[in-house]
Amino acid sequence: MKLAVVTDSTAFLPERVRDHQDLFVIPIPVILDGKVYNEDVDIKADEYYKLMKKSKEFPKTSQPTFGETLDLYKNLKEKGYDTIISIHLSSGISGYVTNLNSIKDSVEGLTVIPYDAQITSMPMGHMVEASLDMLDAGKTLDEILTYLDMIRSSTYAYFIVDDLNNLVRGGRLTNGAALIGGLLKIKPVLTFEDGKIVLFEKIRSTKKALRRCEEVIGQRKEEIGRPVKLYIIHGNNLELAKKEKARLEKNYSDITVEIGHFGPVIGTHLGEKALGFAICAE
Repeated sequence: MKLAVVTDSTAFLPERVRDHQDLFVIPIPVILDGKVYNEDVDIKADEYYKLMKKSKEFPKTSQPTFGETLDLYKNLKEKGYDTIISIHLSSGISGYVTNLNSIKDSVEGLTVIPYDAQITSMPMGHMVEASLDMLDAGKTLDEILTYLDMIRSSTYAYFIVDDLNNLVRGGRLTNGAALIGGLLKIKPVLTFEDGKIVLFEKIRSTKKALRRCEEVIGQRKEEIGRPVKLYIIHGNNLELAKKEKARLEKNYSDITVEIGHFGPVIGTHLGEKALGFAICAE
């Protein structure tokens, strides 16, 4: 078996695997004022948040075309790969990974396995990293997929956004329209449930929402019952991310917390200043 790992640009990848010979990344397009940018190719997160503040129209995201995806798969077949694990952002916020099932058998002699991460960003990057590490260790396809399932089933994320409008207008928040009317003095904590973004709890202030996220992450740590990865993910909000990293490492001294950022695609939906907490099995 010659295996390639494909993912999309919403995955926040650890530095040490970004240039791995068997890793291939498909950029996701974002659209600002009618101009299309391919995430991490045409535009980076810092620049995107600056442009988003000035945009006249509501920013949008799109999906890579089938043609672009098929071209990559065909190119990998020509390079000698016979198997692809294609790990992508949650089907609850994008139809891309579901749509891959309609083209997965299009390249003769190539087995393509679309894998729904049911999340995105740093936890999805961890799934990609784990796949590549297991590939390097000579593990079988079944062993890699079983490990991915274990990580996915033990992944939890909680996040706080400054403004729900982006999520509601983009249709990415379940029951969002019903929720937004009652939020005058409420700071909602959101989570992923079955791959969809849903309300976790309504909290009275940002400070209390942050403390609640810290608390529930500790509860999940105990539930997972094995070594974990703990992440703070921010949307152009590095100073707050650093403060939360320090608090979490003080509260959970046996864990190193990693900081990452939401790229343009996820930033489009969560908005600037969003902060996420994520935990998953190592």
